[in-house]
Amino acid sequence: MNCLSPSILAADFKTLGEQIRQLDEAGAQYVHIDVMDGAYVPSISFGMPVIKSIRECTDRMFDVHLMIEEPIRYIDDFVEAGADIITVHAEACTHLDRTIDEIKAKGLLAGVSINPATPVSEIVPVLEKVDMVLIMTVNPGFGGQKLIPYTLDKVRELKRIVDQKGLKVDIEVDGGVTLENVEQILDAGANVIVAGSAVFNGEIEENVHRFLHVLNS
Repeated sequence: MNCLSPSILAADFKTLGEQIRQLDEAGAQYVHIDVMDGAYVPSISFGMPVIKSIRECTDRMFDVHLMIEEPIRYIDDFVEAGADIITVHAEACTHLDRTIDEIKAKGLLAGVSINPATPVSEIVPVLEKVDMVLIMTVNPGFGGQKLIPYTLDKVRELKRIVDQKGLKVDIEVDGGVTLENVEQILDAGANVIVAGSAVFNGEIEENVHRFLHVLNS
């Protein structure tokens, strides 16, 4: 099943609750929440209080993407805030296995992410443990970047490995996704699509409907 996960990093925070309700009513299955610490990536975004405050706006899946160093330190906090799936960066975890195990032990879905320059081979050892792999198609830390073309080769490679192993692992793509390239991303093997600016710039509900039309066709 193909799912849309709009990234609230591109939302207007003056009306964040209302915009999340619009995503919900338009049919977006996930809400993508980028947490950045100013250390693993240059930017700082938001943390547990914001997540907890918007949890009451929707019952959609909270797809929490931790771009932070040693995220194992904060798993309990994000569970309490209302996360449904927590994705951590392989590059940011000293003990990736232990971090994934901690997420799963809390009853949440676990994801692992890799940056554009990180090979897929780095996460093959943990594929049987995770529910989702997030392939970053831009270098993390800033919204509004253009998709790096070679990253779609990584999506294809990951899709081949997942199929060969007979695993049920979602493949998520985040970075530079637009209505113009989303079909190409789906064809490469992704089934969870993160879009920020392409959803929140303009009419949110109309943009969600356009994405879902492509995802469901």
